[in-house]
Amino acid sequence: MASLSSFFKGKKTSSSSSLISEEITLETLKQLIPIRNLSEDKLRSFALEHKSEVLLKGKTLFSINEADNSAIYLLRGTVLLADGNGKTYEVEASAAKAKFPLSSGVKHNTTATAISDISFLRVSQKIMSINSENQKNAELIIPKELSNNRLLQTFSQHFLDDDLEVPSLPGIAIKLRKAMQKEIGIDEAVTIIQLDPVISAKLIEVANCPLYVSVMPAKSCFEAVKRIGLNATRSLIISLSIKNIFKSDSPRIKKQLDHLWKNSLYLSSLSYVLASVSKQKMPEEALLAGLICDIGAVPFLNFVSNLPSDYYNEEEIQQAIPVVKGVVGASILKSWGFTEEFINVALTSEDWYQQSEGPLSYTDIVVLSRLHSKIGKKMTHLPAMTSIPAASKLKNITLSPENSLSILHNAKDKINDALKTFTS
Repeated sequence: MASLSSFFKGKKTSSSSSLISEEITLETLKQLIPIRNLSEDKLRSFALEHKSEVLLKGKTLFSINEADNSAIYLLRGTVLLADGNGKTYEVEASAAKAKFPLSSGVKHNTTATAISDISFLRVSQKIMSINSENQKNAELIIPKELSNNRLLQTFSQHFLDDDLEVPSLPGIAIKLRKAMQKEIGIDEAVTIIQLDPVISAKLIEVANCPLYVSVMPAKSCFEAVKRIGLNATRSLIISLSIKNIFKSDSPRIKKQLDHLWKNSLYLSSLSYVLASVSKQKMPEEALLAGLICDIGAVPFLNFVSNLPSDYYNEEEIQQAIPVVKGVVGASILKSWGFTEEFINVALTSEDWYQQSEGPLSYTDIVVLSRLHSKIGKKMTHLPAMTSIPAASKLKNITLSPENSLSILHNAKDKINDALKTFTS
C-alpha cells in the first residue's frame, strides 16, 4: 500500500486548515473526475488511508499565481473563485462542477475563498494524468465495458496484426520535408511546392488572408513563402494537403469523415489563435497540431466502410472512435516521421488533465482549443477553463469563460477566413 499512498500524496495541510479532518468515502471518490476511473481496489485503499482537510469560513484555500503540485477537490461547502480579471463565481460541493478539481495546474489561475466551512481533498498531480500515461505506454486496449463491441474487437485484431491500411503523407509534403532537412532556401522550396499547382495556389491564398496582415498582397508562390517563412510554410503545406486523407467512397462513412474534418479544422483555427495570442508556440505548428489531433479516426472509419453494413451500427462506431483514435493516430504520425511532441497530441489531447513537462506544449494548446470549442454549449460535464493544467502554463493571457469569448470574438474573422481557405 505504500506505493499507492505516495501516488496520492499531495501538499501538506495548510496552516489555515482546521486540525479537524474528515473521512473520505468510496462513494465520494467515485464521483470525482478523473479519479473515478481508477480501480475500485485503489479507490477503497485510498479512502481507508486518507482524510480530507477542513477550512473555516472566510479563509483562503489558495491564491492566484501560487505554485502547487496537487489537484484540489471541494467535498463540502461553498467557495468563491476570483480570476485575474476580477471575475468571480461560486462553486458548491453539490454542483456538477465540483466533480472536477477547483485547480490542477502547476500554479493556481484563481483565488479560492471559503464562504462557508468547507472540506476539501488534495490529490497528487500524478493521478490526474494516469489515463494519459497508460495510453502512452500501452497498445490498443479495449475497455471492459466495450468487450461486446464486435466492430471494436475486429478492428483491434487487424491493428494488432499490422493488417491495417494507413494513409500516406501527401507526396508534396514528403518532398518538402526531406529537402528542408538539408537547409534549403526559399527558391528551392518554391520549386518543390510548385510541383503541385493546387497547393501552390492555396499557399498564396493563405498568405493573403487575415492571418498574415500585409499592405501588399502576395502574387506568387515565392512571395507567399517569403511572407510566411520556411518553417511555417512546411507546416502549412502538410496542413493544406491533409484534406485529401479525409475521403471515402461510402456515403455513410463520408458523412462521418466530413464531420471529423470540419471539427479538426475548427480546432486547428482555435489552436492557431491561442498560439498567436500567447506567443509561446509557432501558430502554424499549432494549426497543424489541431488538424492531426484526431487523425487516428480516419483509418478506423475507412476500415468500417469495407465491412458489410449489417456488421455494425452507429452506436458501435461512436463507442469505438475514442478508444482507437489516439493509439492509431500516434502510429500514423510515427510512420510520417513526426516529432514526439506531435505524437503526444494524438495520444493525449482529449485528456483535460494531461500534464506535459516543461512550458506550454502543442498538446496543451489543442486541449485548451477543445475546451474553447465547447464554450456556449452545456458545460456541466466539463471542467472550468481555469482549472486544467494547460491553462496554468499560459503566460500572456488569463483564461476565463468571459475572456475566452472575447479572444474568440476578436479572432472571428481570422478563424472564418482560415476555414474558408482550407475547405474550398
